[in-house]
Amino acid sequence: MSELPDDWSPADNPHAIAVSEATWWNATVALTVRRMREQPTQVRGFDSQQIDARTLVTALRNLLTAATLQKAALTELGAAQTPADELDAARRRFEAALPGLKEIRDGLTHFEHWSRGTGLGAQAAARRAGQREREVARDFWSFQFDPTTDSVTMGPFTIQVTAAEAAAELLHGAIYTAALAVDAARASAVHADAAAALATQRITHQPLAGQVQLTRDRLQRVCVALGRQTESPRSRYDLAARVVAALTSAGLSLTSATHPQADDVTDRLAATETLLVRRS
Repeated sequence: MSELPDDWSPADNPHAIAVSEATWWNATVALTVRRMREQPTQVRGFDSQQIDARTLVTALRNLLTAATLQKAALTELGAAQTPADELDAARRRFEAALPGLKEIRDGLTHFEHWSRGTGLGAQAAARRAGQREREVARDFWSFQFDPTTDSVTMGPFTIQVTAAEAAAELLHGAIYTAALAVDAARASAVHADAAAALATQRITHQPLAGQVQLTRDRLQRVCVALGRQTESPRSRYDLAARVVAALTSAGLSLTSATHPQADDVTDRLAATETLLVRRS
């Protein structure tokens, strides 16, 4: 099992974090809905379906947070507009399928305000319309899951449980697809920089015939390996050293896919290992 390099940070790959979190919360939605369909049990005096309903709301809202993170990753990278537009469209469909989700989540999370009628959003609008705080608190309270209508409500807001699982699955898919666009854009930029660095040092990298092979794998990672025509160990090592120096001078680094903490990249490249090319 490979280990993370010492300088790894989630801030380097927010698009991957968005996918990871979306996957966790999508699975939480599926599990919670499944449990809500089962015969409820009592947990310290509380109905398990009502407990799961609260978890469902949190999971659905956190999927939206993952979409927000993914949009930020697309923007920071300067990726093509199409993936960002598609993610925005998926988010709008999710919110249209689950109207009231934001307000229900706000009521659960900020109960210290909503129970007194001093909350933001919908409660603030009600106060501006002339309602007293006590009345606002009453009208926006009473969270519950009703198995007969398959709905979760809080005050005037409702979401349908049946719609929740399908909506979560679609939004998760859009977040994942957007991440592929981020990976592709990053890989294209790294590939271009690596190709330019090799060309500057007169190291050829044409497919099959080049001194090195500069490719992208199925995970959109840029990879480099020595070509087959360099046979002697000494010449392979010299070429590997030139490749490492060229890429390093361009602000790129080489990493072993199986041993990311290894620092003997020249030896590994000379020994026919395919290495990953990344930003330093």
